[in-house]
Amino acid sequence: MESAASTVLAEDGVIPAAAAEAIATKASFSVARIQEIEAEVKHDVIAFTTAVAETLKDQGLDAESRWLHYGLTSNDIVDTAQALQVAEASALLRAGLMGMLVVLKRRAVEFKHTPTIGRTHGIHAEPTTFGLKLLNWYAEMERNLARFDAAAEEMRVGKLSGAVGTFGHLKPEHEEKICARLGLKPAPVATQVIQRDRHAAYISTLAILASTLDKIALEVRHLQRTEVREAQEFFSEKQKGSSAMPHKKNPITSEQICGLARVLRGNAQAAFENIPLWHERDISHSSVERIIFPDSTILVDYLLAKTTDLIDRLLVYPDRMKKTLESTGGLIFSGQLLLDLSEAGMMREDAYRLVQSHAMRSWKEDLIFRDEVAKDAAITALLTPEKLARTFDYTRQLGNVDAIFKRVLGE
Repeated sequence: MESAASTVLAEDGVIPAAAAEAIATKASFSVARIQEIEAEVKHDVIAFTTAVAETLKDQGLDAESRWLHYGLTSNDIVDTAQALQVAEASALLRAGLMGMLVVLKRRAVEFKHTPTIGRTHGIHAEPTTFGLKLLNWYAEMERNLARFDAAAEEMRVGKLSGAVGTFGHLKPEHEEKICARLGLKPAPVATQVIQRDRHAAYISTLAILASTLDKIALEVRHLQRTEVREAQEFFSEKQKGSSAMPHKKNPITSEQICGLARVLRGNAQAAFENIPLWHERDISHSSVERIIFPDSTILVDYLLAKTTDLIDRLLVYPDRMKKTLESTGGLIFSGQLLLDLSEAGMMREDAYRLVQSHAMRSWKEDLIFRDEVAKDAAITALLTPEKLARTFDYTRQLGNVDAIFKRVLGE
């Protein structure tokens, strides 16, 4: 940042070309020396500029050193440098997002026509496919990618407009040239700092992304429950699940993902609190961002890798899914029976009442719903055995799966 600013200012004749050359090629710094100075002056940027200037003076470049940080305030450097850091971090996160999309798409196609029970409120509803479950996650991750790209682009701004954003010492053209040199856009208007709504949007986007990963991991945890056992995390040969119970296979990766997503959502709240600052600027946001920006980007990178591996190696049990699908004796086709009876001429209210009476009795007495309705003369008078068989055929309700995949994935 300091080098880019000096170079542009030299090109415009504001500072000597020799000074810009010295800053770009001769200046250096020692972290230990910066910390030593900061212990005295209690200001990190002053400690930095003083340490850099010392390295120039040590080479007899005293005259050149006085042009370092010319016309700039601390946050001209800090905020713009942070934008560069966020851009680098975002490139890594985007690669992780793309990698996860590849895995989700592959596994969605793999289980495209694998029937499983769809649940609402945790209760069996109607048939779906495991591929559709994965496809839904894929589509959500595509939205996360779009949100992330927008938030990362919004963070790709710098500012060099001085202590209160008025360009009291430099010109707007200088800012534009310096930012262009760094691959950034200038903030159209600022105070001493770039406004923190951008930062809150970025951290919030990471929190939303982490919440999607939380959602995926939570579903895996449910599917791995002993009573369900339709899918589970990969469990290596020598892995152990419990110090006390040798039989245990716990969804520890999924639980870790769910837990760490909470940290991201907490960081988003902290980012919201950073938006209101006193007058043109205070420093309350700075200490917060030193935690939430590295923590959030590192955590999302980690969670993307963990969740991608979770899906990539997820153990899926289609036979168990089919057994679960059939476990209620056809109760999950009550809605289809209602429609078929209505279509055959029965009033919908009468059909609903009739089907529900059989459903509740079958559920309460553990009967086979399919068999019970086949004994009802009011139903068989309207639906032949062939039509009833079609009522209870789950492939009928899954006839549009290909169309849904086409809408999401295209041809």
